[in-house]
Amino acid sequence: MIVVNLDVVMAQRKIGLSELAEKVDITQANLSILKNNKAKAIRFSTLEAICKALNCQPGDILEYADN
Repeated sequence: MIVVNLDVVMAQRKIGLSELAEKVDITQANLSILKNNKAKAIRFSTLEAICKALNCQPGDILEYADN
């Protein structure tokens, strides 16, 4: 299972959902789905934009968890 730790990285960077959504050019609703671990997929272009906005690596956001 892939776990999305976007909320953790956002908290570390002190950035809110609306501000990140604006920087990444994604709707708050879609970003919320991703943040709350409800997304089934993510485009590399979206992941790249999130990493650029948060100054992080994909591995900071995505984690593999063996259930």
